Amino acid sequence: MINRYEVFETNNMVEHENLDVRTITIGISLLECIDSDLNKLNENIYNRITTVAKDLASVGEKIEREFGIPIVNKRISVTPIALVGGSACKKPEDFVTIAKTLDRAAETVGANLIGGYSALVSKGMTTADEMLIRSIPKALCSTQRVCSSVNLASTKTGINMDAVKLMGEILLEVAEESKDRDSVDCMKLVVFCNAPDDNPFMAGAFHGVTEADAIINVGVSGPGVVKTALEKVRGENFEVLCETIKKTAFKVTRVGQLVAQEASRQLGIPFGIVDLSLAPTPAVGDSVADILCEIGLEYAGAPGTTAALALLNDQVKKGGVMASSYVGGLSGAFIPVSEDQGMINAVEAGAITLEKLEAMTCVCSVGLDMIAIPGDTKATTISGIIADEMALGMINQKTTAARLIPVIGKGVGESVEFGGLFGYAPIMPVNQFSCDDFINRGGRIPAPIHSFKN
Repeated sequence: MINRYEVFETNNMVEHENLDVRTITIGISLLECIDSDLNKLNENIYNRITTVAKDLASVGEKIEREFGIPIVNKRISVTPIALVGGSACKKPEDFVTIAKTLDRAAETVGANLIGGYSALVSKGMTTADEMLIRSIPKALCSTQRVCSSVNLASTKTGINMDAVKLMGEILLEVAEESKDRDSVDCMKLVVFCNAPDDNPFMAGAFHGVTEADAIINVGVSGPGVVKTALEKVRGENFEVLCETIKKTAFKVTRVGQLVAQEASRQLGIPFGIVDLSLAPTPAVGDSVADILCEIGLEYAGAPGTTAALALLNDQVKKGGVMASSYVGGLSGAFIPVSEDQGMINAVEAGAITLEKLEAMTCVCSVGLDMIAIPGDTKATTISGIIADEMALGMINQKTTAARLIPVIGKGVGESVEFGGLFGYAPIMPVNQFSCDDFINRGGRIPAPIHSFKN
């Protein structure tokens, strides 16, 4: 149970330090919806989602009122659609109809976003997988709430370089489809290595095939809370610093545990996991980069940044696992550029580059996230950046991801405005040397030697 002091302390965090529950996400299995008739499949999907998630928005709002804790998003994740649509879809356009059904169902129940327009292709692509991937540009540009993800690699299987090459081309197509809106639909597409089945955070959320029929996952975030706590121990040694982060992460995760259990009880759906990732917003004081500066860096990207981020990520996890029986998802520190004002400041000051962000990926939760790059960047170059990110995840046995936004018609020195939680981003320069021959080889990169543990 949470005692009175913890409630008071939590309310102070909400009021002054930008603490929020970033999302309650209902994971819904669509396996029972599978049908060889496309119209019947779409009908089954719509009915399943609108039945299971019918009370999602109202319960989220009720919990907000009862506990005084902001719940920013109510979301849905579903079984990867490449699996669900395989028997009914004969061409990419068929998959687009499913995307529109997902969008309509999410709107009906009041969900902000729905994830799971996904394919898992770390070792190879089925015909259905490839059709779904090729449908992504049309699917994202014709829907408002649908998010898409593709798992391209894993420690156990290696990197599917054919899929990596294809995703570089698809990302540029998505950018082109939404070029009149600064290629904004690229924000709804992420590629993974070692994607977790229970991730409540978009754009990478999907309901894994190892999960129950329905599950409640909660994502909680509190960079502002951590920064405020560290301000009180400024100049202290690393032991004090680490203890402060752990204690703060414990308190933040307790909030997520409380909300998750209450949502589970009121919705009648089992509790899955709490994801305690420090996910920033553009709001002043709600920045992971600012935490790094509080630890002792002039800007994120300065020498020592990777070490500081490693410390932060590890202590967040250590504090969080003591507060909840089921910590999962990504859990740690996110380092998106556009969503974090401190990161934006670092880019504009010239303190951080793509290469430094890649190094930081080795020790954080995800990787190259919400990064705007020139719209004339070649597909093979984008695939090369993705391949590097996949390699980091594969070798280090961790989740890595890339959410890149090639902004058609804009270049280095310009910026792009996404609005809301997505903020704005300066266009970052990309290494111009060619990797064409590497990307065009085809096939897959084998799993590393340490993957053989059976």
